[in-house]
Amino acid sequence: MGFLAASAIVIATVLAMEWVAWASHKYIMHGWGWGWHRDHHEPHDNFFEKNDQYAIVGAVMSISMFAIGSPMIRGDAAWAPGTWIGLGILFYGIIYTAVHDGLVHQRWFRWVPKRGYAKRLVQAHKLHHATIGKEGGVSFGFVFARDPAVLKQELKAQRAAGIAVLREAVED
Repeated sequence: MGFLAASAIVIATVLAMEWVAWASHKYIMHGWGWGWHRDHHEPHDNFFEKNDQYAIVGAVMSISMFAIGSPMIRGDAAWAPGTWIGLGILFYGIIYTAVHDGLVHQRWFRWVPKRGYAKRLVQAHKLHHATIGKEGGVSFGFVFARDPAVLKQELKAQRAAGIAVLREAVED
């Protein structure tokens, strides 16, 4: 496989992983997987959260694709794109860790952006955390953030419809 094809697969996988993350966050983490995700939405003093187990799930996905693409493991049955898909999943995990855990939740470093897209990401994710419980909510993605003003209006509409219970700061 050539460099351009491999690079295209890695880039496409990184982009596709944002959709995978959005869908799994909305329908798994805020659905039947809430037991692992709940502590991420509640105050605590622990360095680790049950929610961190989802990172292990992502790592298993990446490692599995590396294995599928590896001639050392699968011999002639190796599927070359698997290696590049595994690399794309790995890159998305690194981006996710830096943006979500590092920038938004400040687990790895302290920097509060004052302007630009980084500020928009932080605002959008803070609005995601504006709901109490798993019902309702906005901004389930991690890297692509919609306009915070629009998200705030969606939250207010969810509250009015009885879908979401909002924290006090958003009620205004």
